[in-house]
Amino acid sequence: MSDEFSGLVAVVTGGASGIGAATAARLRRGGARVAILDRDVDGAEGELLLPADVTDDAAVRAAIGAVSAELGGLDILVNNAGIGAQGTIEGNSDDEWRRVLDINVLGIVRVTRAALPALRRSDHAAIVNTCSIAATAGLPERALYSASKGAVLALTRAMAADHLREGIRVNCVNPGTADTPWIGRLLDTATDPAAERAALEGRQPHGRLVSALEVAEAIAYLADPRNGSTTGTSLAVDGGMQELRLRPA
Repeated sequence: MSDEFSGLVAVVTGGASGIGAATAARLRRGGARVAILDRDVDGAEGELLLPADVTDDAAVRAAIGAVSAELGGLDILVNNAGIGAQGTIEGNSDDEWRRVLDINVLGIVRVTRAALPALRRSDHAAIVNTCSIAATAGLPERALYSASKGAVLALTRAMAADHLREGIRVNCVNPGTADTPWIGRLLDTATDPAAERAALEGRQPHGRLVSALEVAEAIAYLADPRNGSTTGTSLAVDGGMQELRLRPA
């Protein structure tokens, strides 16, 4: 057990499963009181469970208000809620482009906008956005998803510049292909799930999928008050996918 988050209150969006659930558990192990904001909070673990959709501004504002009222403030916001998308630029309709951008980009806008008044009152305010390797590397069949995560990366830097002098640090984490429920569903629809999994593992230099716990540890680092000089940055958790060029085995 560690205590780097003792006395702090955190909100994790999309915190009921995958990277969000691992992050919520990690923050709680560090002493934080954690509120989970998700469309379905069944099975989630935290001090406060808030069923809300990040595309609903009124629901988001009500949920963030409940955090301040019931837990006494807000210090850490993890904007993790998001969805995936497959296909080239031709592969999704305008409606699907709007849906994914509404969740992955505007979802961060809505939650952060609602949280800023409480974060400004914190002595240890930190925002961590879940971005992706798709923001920094060209991946096949991921045009829409990559566009949304590229926006998250740029938004993270802009937010960091806007709020630094208010005492709010803003960073993002860029996972490689992570072993999450979404990837599980993707594999389930593949013609050959075993071959598809092997291909996803093989494109990461360390030869496997990233674990949700590894991403959670990176988020915890970025949220940790002891790392007060870290802001406006992206932390890759991708097994070397972005920067390494290994020779074939």
